[in-house]
Amino acid sequence: MAHPDQTIATYIEALGRNAKAAARGLALASTNQKNAALSAAAKCLRERWDEIEAANYNDLAKAKSENRADAFLDRLMLDKTRIESIADAVAAVAELPDPVGRVLQENRRPNGLNIKRVATPLGVIAMVYESRPNVGADASALCLKSGNAVILRGGSDSINSSRVIIDCMKQGIDQAGLPADAVQYVDTPDRSGVAALLQCTAYVDLAIPRGGRGLVELVRNQAKVPTLLHLDGNCYTYIHEDADMEKATQIVTNAKLRRTGICSATESLVIDRKIAPEILPKLADALGPCEIRGDGEACSIDPRLVPAHKDDWDTEYLDEILSVKIVSELSEAIEFVALHSSAHTDAIITENNAAAQAFLAQIDSAVVIHNASTQFSDGGEFGMGAEIGIATGKLHARGPVGLEQLTSFKYIVHGNGQIRG
Repeated sequence: MAHPDQTIATYIEALGRNAKAAARGLALASTNQKNAALSAAAKCLRERWDEIEAANYNDLAKAKSENRADAFLDRLMLDKTRIESIADAVAAVAELPDPVGRVLQENRRPNGLNIKRVATPLGVIAMVYESRPNVGADASALCLKSGNAVILRGGSDSINSSRVIIDCMKQGIDQAGLPADAVQYVDTPDRSGVAALLQCTAYVDLAIPRGGRGLVELVRNQAKVPTLLHLDGNCYTYIHEDADMEKATQIVTNAKLRRTGICSATESLVIDRKIAPEILPKLADALGPCEIRGDGEACSIDPRLVPAHKDDWDTEYLDEILSVKIVSELSEAIEFVALHSSAHTDAIITENNAAAQAFLAQIDSAVVIHNASTQFSDGGEFGMGAEIGIATGKLHARGPVGLEQLTSFKYIVHGNGQIRG
């Protein structure tokens, strides 16, 4: 916790200095040491589940007193099952291949020099996130396995939960004999701590925000360090005229309602005019309590729909709300999705492979899906063990950010006395 006599800038600088030193120590850590730390941390999370749940109860009580939305409370809430899932995700990272030291390319030059391009840690990562306390564990695990030190700054809404979770991660690191400052927490609700962290150019190599558009824009506007941005998840699903009706209904119901408060939930639906009269009532039945906002044509098909506003097509609801647009053909659907999607995750449901390929090729989102729920856009589901976020940019990393995406590379050159003429 920040010492009362320290300024925020001094406090953050100390965290950064300690993290940089820890990152150098991690460069010498073996795969077995890193795996031992992760296994011990997972064990600690399981053993202290009741302590985590009690801390989370306090966070939830505060959020409820502030009349936070149900979707917010869902992202914040931890019970024994969710805590067990957090521990499982940490343990799963231990089972993944170590990304550090991979030889990405090797070239022996005519003069005898042997040049290797080798995967290396990024260094010190600043992770800024909001209400989901599990992010602290996921980010710690991924950074540790990829050889990076991490400075975590969670939202004040989850501060009690995050303290215990991160203490478990640090306990695992200590048991494995690794640098204690490999994982650190900005333990103050003072928002100036975020700005100080984002401007800590002497020590922080990369900042990653995970949260809503407001947080991402704050990081983009204030950061002086490099950033890996995760924009909002305004995800679309398009039901093509050759879709299987039953399959489409099941997929859309899951994509919207499985968990409404996550960034890969479908927020808007595009339906081909040829099948809209048949499938829209089926979807309205299946979606139950979900409020469906439609364009004029969609509303004329089913009276349960309410008129959509033009802003609906660009809105990430994170709630039981879905907007519906009727289109005449594939090209119109592609154009509409490309215009309004946030380029996070978009899906097409069709049995027509040519239509699927056209959609997958032309929709320039980080993740594009054919005949499956958008909620599969997740590092765990992609076999990454856990994820630190989903990047919607195009440089360095895109889509779920796992171990490989948390490495850079350097060239290692071996010679035998060569000199350059």
